[in-house]
Formats: sequence, C-alpha cells, structure tokens
Amino acid sequence: MTSSTATTNKKVRQQVGSGPVLDWAAGHGPVTGALSATTGAFALATTGAATAMPPGWVLAAGAAGALGHTVAGLRVRNAGRTLATRAASWLVGAGWTTWAMTTGPLTWAALGSLATMGIGIGAAARSAALFEEAREEEAIAAEQRQIAQELSAERRAIAAEWVERIQRICSIFVRVLAVEMWPTGTGYSLDLEPQGGITHDRIAQYTVALSADAKLPHGCTAAATPGIHQGRTILDVTTVNVLKEALDYPDDYSRLSVLTGLPWGVRTNGERVSVFLREQCALVVGPTGSGKTNMVHGILTSFARADDLLTWVIDLNAGSAGLPWVLPALNGELESADGKPVRPGIDWLASTHEEAMLMLDAALAIGLHRKKAYQDLLAKANTDLLPVSARIPQIMLVIDEGAEILVSTDRQMKLLAKKILEVIRMLRAMGVRTVLTALGATSSVLGNLMIRREGKVRVALTGGETEGMDLSKMFPGRRGLRVEQAPYKGAGFLGTPESPAALFKAWRILPNQIREITLATSDRHPRLDDVSAKAAGPAYARRWDTDRTAWMRDLTPTDNHDHSPTTSDGLNLSALRQVEGGAGSSEDEMLRRFREEIDAQFATTTEPNSSDGVPGRPAGLDLSALREEQDSPAQQAALAALIAAGPDGTGASAIARKLADAFGTTRQTVVGWLKTWTADGTAVRVGEGTKARYVHRSYLPEH
Repeated sequence: MTSSTATTNKKVRQQVGSGPVLDWAAGHGPVTGALSATTGAFALATTGAATAMPPGWVLAAGAAGALGHTVAGLRVRNAGRTLATRAASWLVGAGWTTWAMTTGPLTWAALGSLATMGIGIGAAARSAALFEEAREEEAIAAEQRQIAQELSAERRAIAAEWVERIQRICSIFVRVLAVEMWPTGTGYSLDLEPQGGITHDRIAQYTVALSADAKLPHGCTAAATPGIHQGRTILDVTTVNVLKEALDYPDDYSRLSVLTGLPWGVRTNGERVSVFLREQCALVVGPTGSGKTNMVHGILTSFARADDLLTWVIDLNAGSAGLPWVLPALNGELESADGKPVRPGIDWLASTHEEAMLMLDAALAIGLHRKKAYQDLLAKANTDLLPVSARIPQIMLVIDEGAEILVSTDRQMKLLAKKILEVIRMLRAMGVRTVLTALGATSSVLGNLMIRREGKVRVALTGGETEGMDLSKMFPGRRGLRVEQAPYKGAGFLGTPESPAALFKAWRILPNQIREITLATSDRHPRLDDVSAKAAGPAYARRWDTDRTAWMRDLTPTDNHDHSPTTSDGLNLSALRQVEGGAGSSEDEMLRRFREEIDAQFATTTEPNSSDGVPGRPAGLDLSALREEQDSPAQQAALAALIAAGPDGTGASAIARKLADAFGTTRQTVVGWLKTWTADGTAVRVGEGTKARYVHRSYLPEH
C-alpha cells in the first residue's frame, strides 16, 4: 500500500513538472464556459456549412437548450439574472451558428463576431456567478441573523428576568454582560457586573432564595462564583437535575499525568472536573451509603491512568479498598494481549498497623533521600519542586478513613497519625502526597491545621445525610452550599484551589470495570526510581512476598476459640470474662482499679443484697450493674465512676476527665451513656443546666 501510494505521488509530480494538469471532472467557469461555447458553435457552423445542414435545426437546438437551463435553474432557485444570462447565451450562440452556416464561418466578420460573442458570454457568466454567490451569502447571513435574533431574544429575556430577581431578593442592581447557554442543555451562565462595588459573595448569600424564586427543580441551583475580576460575578444556573442518575465511568482509559490534572467527576453543566495534586493533598468525606468507597475507586482509576504516579493504599478495614485492584493480578486472572504479566492496579497495599508503619517509614525515607540525591536535578531545572515524571514518579498515599486515624486516641493509631502528618508536612516538594477519607466533615476531622492547610482539594459526598456534614467547615468562605442540594448517592460538592466548591457527580465503577482498567493500564505504571527504591529498602522490595500477601488469599477465620478441655468450641466471649493469670489489657486494668477503689471506700466485697453478719449494718453496695454486660470497658469504667461519686453524684465532664487518659472518651459519649442510664432507671438526674448531676440508683431512698 505504501509503495503504490509513492508511485502515484511520483506520477503526479511528473505530471506537474511536465505541464498543467487538466481536471476534466471540474465544472466550467466563465472563461472555460465561454471558450467551450464559442468553439462548439464554430465547429457546428463549419460542419453544417460543409454538409448543407438546414439552419432551422440549430435554432431549434438553441431554443431547447435555453428552455432546459431555465427549467433547471428554476428548480435550484437561481436568480432571474442567472436564468436570463444562460438562456441568452444559448440563443445568441444558436443565432450566430445559423448566420455563420448561411454566410460562411471562415470569414473575418464571422470570426470577429464569434470572438466578441465569447467575450460577452464570459463576462455575463462571471457577473451572474458573482451575483449568485452574493445572493447565497446574503441568504445564509439572513438565516443566521434570524437565529441570532431569536437566541438574542431568549437571552435578553433571561437577563431581564435575573436582573429583576436579584434586585428584588438581594437588593442589588446588576448589569448582565453576557448569557451563555451550556452545550449540554442543562443550564446557562450569566456574566454579571454588580453595581456599587459589590462582590460575588454577597450574591452567594441569597443563592437558596434565588433558586427557590426561579422555581428550579430539586438538585438544581443558582451558584455565584468569582468572575474575570473582582467586580464581576458568574451566576451558574442549573435547570436539569443531572445528579439523580448514576453516571458510569467513561470507557476512555487514555494516559493522564498528575501535572495536567486528574478527572474525578462531572459538574452539573456536564463538564469534567479535574484535580491537580502535584502540591496539594486531598480530603474526601462521606457518611456510610454516600458512595465514598466508589469515589475511592474513581480516585484510584485516575491514578492508575497516570504514567507518573505510584499509588500506595492504607486501609485498616481488611484492605477492602485496594483488594479489587490487587487480587486479580496477583492470582493470574488477567492476561495481557502481548503475554506480559499484568501488574496490580496499585503499587502497595497495607491492611494492618504493622504494614502501614512500614509503608509510611518507606515514604519518609524516600522523601528525605530524594532531597539529598536530586540536588543536581533541582539545580538544573532551577526549581525547588522535584520534576516528577515516568522516570521519577510521584507517590500518592490513599488512606481510607485516614482522618479518623489522625484524631484517634488509641496508642497505635497515634503513632500512625504522627507518621502521616510527617509525610504531609515534609514531603510536598519531593513528590509524596496523600488522599485522606473520613466519615464526616466534623470539627474533630477538620480541627487539624495540617489537614486544612495542605488538603485544599476537598470532596464532600453527602448522600442526603445532614449529621456530621458541616459544609461551612469543609468549604470555608463558600456560601450557599446545602446538603439537601445533593441527596443522591455519589453526589456532593468538590472544591479545588482552581475551581470553587460546587455540585458534582462521581462516576460509578463496577468490579468488572476495575479489572478492565487494571489490564488496560498495566504497562503504564512507572517503576520506582533507583534512588527511591534504595531508600525504601527491603520493606518495599518484598511488599508482594507470599508471607506479606498471604492475608489476601487466606479465607480461614481467625482461630480465637478456647480449646481448653472444659470449654467447647464456640464464640470467644473472653471480653465478657476476667482475664486470668494477668492484669489483662489497659482497659481491664483501669476497670480493675476502679473496682478496688470502690471496694476500699464502700466495703462492697459482699454479694449484693447480703449482710456481713453484723446487726444493724446495712447490706453492701449493690454492684450488680458492674457485672451486667456493658458495651465496652470504657462504659463499665464510667458506671464505676458514677457509683464512686456517692450520693452527691457527678457530671458528664468529671467522668470524661477520669476516662480520657485510659480510654480517650469524650464528654459527648458520656452524656449519651448517662441519658441511657437515666432512661432505664440506672441513674437519676438532679438539677438542671450546668448544675445538673447524676446519682446512681443504689443511693436512692428505696435502695
């Protein structure tokens, strides 16, 4: 095929070099048309004169040609000037041919008149062609003017409607500079210029009222965002609810880069929203059932498509977020077209505290070693940010429910949180960033300054859940955001430094599609550069060893049965029994100290409702409540503290302070327990407001 094409091109070049190339399929222009008419007339006149052809035949043929072209011109709606020109050309040509046949076509008079006729026909044809072009352009322009007039009328109506609405509701006068209809047909944008130095945030205060006044459908909003400068505002008005329906992840698995943006979903106007994580961390919050896990898979998909990213995942919930990206490849269930081994969709997966510590230690070692090893590269590039690429990839740490780890009071979790914060704080320039998820946008999650400062890419999947979803804390300074605007799974709000927080919809990804993405992107995953791999050491090099990944394939439940001769197989209920032969856990030790304290103070060693044998001495304190099954050792300790308070009682704050060090219990948790105990009669509330205290039922008169 290539050789034949080259031969054809060669022949064309030879023809071009030897002379002009005639296109016999092309139509006649004014010059070629006149030349064809005159030569044809001369040839017919010469032949007719030589053969004594009757002149009337020529006149009949000319009249037929004129009539045929007139009919054809009328069908295509040619102008009258064009019809007259073509008919006249036929008749004039037929007249000259008839005259030349009778007088002789080879006379100077015949030849001169023929040349004059040809020039006249060419000039007339050219004039008619120009007139037709101008007429056609004018018709197109008129049609466009009509369309623009209709569209302009619609836009003017929209502009006038919103000027009146904003003035009536917001008491702000605005001028509409432009109205842009969205190509998706789901809404439009207005370019506003508020008068009097008013900025976009003033209008954003009234977006709920504006949406209601415009009678927008549920899930549609009128959102005000900054314009081209501080004196302009863009008002995006959504008229079709695109958040309700599930959106499947597109079949496009093309190559991406962390430097050019990673798509995480679509806005209400149908545009894809991309995040830039070269320097930013991300925070994704969403309650149970909001589609957060699916959002994590969408994030992992964008990372898998990038050729300059390596993804490490920490999921202490049995590694569930990363297993679909790892197991099919490790088990050999995927086959590539070229027969090469298929690599997992993520580069490292940790499901335990120990493995997570190894991963974080490796990330810190990589970042610190890169700072020293790549000084020449940084100097050559004249930058303080490591130039990430397929040769030196960026590492993205995805930590499922990582925000909860940062606020946990568990000793192991505190160590893990310390490492995570070190990664966030120290390794931005060296290409190590994090994506944390959380169950809610609460003050405890967003209370850490490091998360707020570094996690500028924020996602809030609401799912219609209002508890623990404080959007004002999640997106400070962004007004008009309400959970009720996104009550659907996978819908919520996404904000980045480049794009203000607004409604968006995450794509739906099914397990089979995860397999497709893993297979399609296997050859795209970069290898960790030698400098970083050396710094990470054996912990990274042996991450896929059999003993390190056995937990992924082991479907046998953990053997927690008590196999003593006196105990049959069954559930392990040791949590409800005293630990034998030792002090037990720290929670049990704390509870044991509480009980000893109560025994020493109130002589409660006897069984409930029994007398110690001394006449007149009341029976010992009833501690049966401590022997009843409680939800946790912390709750048992709280009840013990309530009993230890005596008949004067105590408050929730005092109990929380006693339990804070050992259990990390908050005042809100203690308040919940006290309310439960008050409802079931275990405790009685005395007093109101800040002076309220709780007394155990054993101190009541009837006891």
